[in-house]
Amino acid sequence: MSSFGISACFQTSSSFNHVAKSTPTTMLMVRLSKERLMHVFSSGRPRYVFSSGPRSRKLSVSAALTTEEKIEKTRKGLTLDFDFYMYEKAKSVNKALDKALALDEPLKIHESMRYSLLAGGKRIRPVLCIAACELVGGDESTAMPSACAVEMIHTMSLIHDDLPCMDNDDLRRGKPTNHKVYGEDVAVLAGIGLQAFAFEHIAKATTGVSMERIVSVVSELAKASGSKGIVGGQVVDIDFTGVSDVGVEQLEYIHILKTASLLESSVVIGATLGGATIEELEKLRKFARCIGLLFQVVDDILDVTRGTEELGKTAGKDLVVDKTTYPKLMGLEKAKQFAEELKNEAIELLSCFDQEKAMPLISLSNYIAHRQN
Repeated sequence: MSSFGISACFQTSSSFNHVAKSTPTTMLMVRLSKERLMHVFSSGRPRYVFSSGPRSRKLSVSAALTTEEKIEKTRKGLTLDFDFYMYEKAKSVNKALDKALALDEPLKIHESMRYSLLAGGKRIRPVLCIAACELVGGDESTAMPSACAVEMIHTMSLIHDDLPCMDNDDLRRGKPTNHKVYGEDVAVLAGIGLQAFAFEHIAKATTGVSMERIVSVVSELAKASGSKGIVGGQVVDIDFTGVSDVGVEQLEYIHILKTASLLESSVVIGATLGGATIEELEKLRKFARCIGLLFQVVDDILDVTRGTEELGKTAGKDLVVDKTTYPKLMGLEKAKQFAEELKNEAIELLSCFDQEKAMPLISLSNYIAHRQN
């Protein structure tokens, strides 16, 4: 299956896609084929083929497992101190990022790149990369250059997303956005610099992996960050801002590209570096697409249920610019139900793996579903 392709393996509810029906909610596999996407949009619209502290400190990731899930995992002897796991992995990623992107000449551009790259954040994408690598027998050191590269691409997308010509935001991760500190011109160039350096870092710093797998990693990340990934998703998102008749399929397509693509890529890259088989990669790709879409559904929910201080970015922005979101399209409760279904589907896709090794990915799925910022 192609990385972004248009064949999207995730599950949704028939009550969301066919709201006129009163039948009970059932799970449907939605496959957005090229033929269907060619006819999704009505005429007159663009037509698309579709941080630091001691161990005792509790981080804001305690929602990793529900009480019932903790009891069940404990009964089976499968437990994970998720707060500590995330703290340790994030600490390793932050150290590697700081080392990878040194403060060099020209100072201004490197200061700008480091300002956003080292501004904090949960480091979910690099941790997913490392966890997927370890799941299939690899180790952290093998995955770390690519994990850093994924975070560089993610940071690039945030810098550009915040620009006045895009979402026009002043706050990111609780700090002034890059263009507010360095100006729009330097912010644009900082994003370009991070994107270029991500691939250079993979090529130079990855060791102990065959050239064939490194090429596969580069290809995967390039697609996720390009016109069939983040860039394409952003364009469609812009075009449909303020449009009143956007449906679930269009919204899913936007967010498979804009959000899910990089999360999917993070997992697939890690598994590739760890030596995953074709069958394992296919299963993990489906898992990652589920949590990628889940991440966006939860993001939409938080935008209307949390404040700016809690989120570290401007809350309620989607409503102000009249973006179509899952709560707006489905209603808040059905959006929450959809998120829960995506989480359950993602975890089910991990059932064929060693459950002890899969615990970080299972816990990350729960965290993404129940996070508060």
